Amino acid sequence: MQDLKLTFIQAELTWEDVEKNIESFTRKVDNISEKTDVIILPEMFNTGFSINPEGIAEKPGGKTFTWMQQKANEKNAALAGSVLTEQNGNYYNRFYWVNPDGTHQHYDKKHLFRLGKEWQVFTAGTQKTIINFKGWKILPLVCYDLRFPVWSKNRLTDGNFEYDLAIYVANWPVPRVYAWKQLLIARAIENLAYVVGVNRVGKAAGNIDHSGESMLVDALGHIVAKAEPHKEKTVTANISKANLEATRKQLPFAMDWDDFKVGEA
Repeated sequence: MQDLKLTFIQAELTWEDVEKNIESFTRKVDNISEKTDVIILPEMFNTGFSINPEGIAEKPGGKTFTWMQQKANEKNAALAGSVLTEQNGNYYNRFYWVNPDGTHQHYDKKHLFRLGKEWQVFTAGTQKTIINFKGWKILPLVCYDLRFPVWSKNRLTDGNFEYDLAIYVANWPVPRVYAWKQLLIARAIENLAYVVGVNRVGKAAGNIDHSGESMLVDALGHIVAKAEPHKEKTVTANISKANLEATRKQLPFAMDWDDFKVGEA
């Protein structure tokens, strides 16, 4: 049973400019001085949130994914974030989890943002992904998914929780940032799990402002670590499996959870 050290990078993104964003994150990742296990970047970290995939969407194994493999290897840490991806003629908002050895898993965003017309351009994912890493079970999710608690509902099966940590990467704007903060806390409490939300800062297309307010929350809803609003920040914090298990033992609410799956009556 080991603690996990998470590093999340709250950064400004240059809209639809892959080169500039990769250059920026290269500096930020290289400047992480302490040992860490997982490095988390925002949603569409290489382009900013865009529904103009032609010309900037990458195929699996493309430039950004290759860069993620390189940096994960150099830092000996898993690297995570979402990338606008084209596969078989469809576009996905794809969350990549890349291990230090170059192996990877991915999750395609299930809930496509209606206000931003994402649903008109992208293909929705249909499957959750559970990542097993250093004794932790991790659920990757993307931005708008945060508003749908059934999709992230943790499950207890034969005494085993489906996941221990949920990661939300996002481009969540200032007008709705109050909801961002409250929902991250709610997801942690209701699922008896750690939750980390990694948001961007700065202005995107249409002069839409983002304040970041990235944070790590424990299973009791306490904020373990957070980034200062409206500033680029790199934050590193520990999460404890022993503390999580103690909380779950002390508060055995999972034993009374409703047993259901998405799509069931």
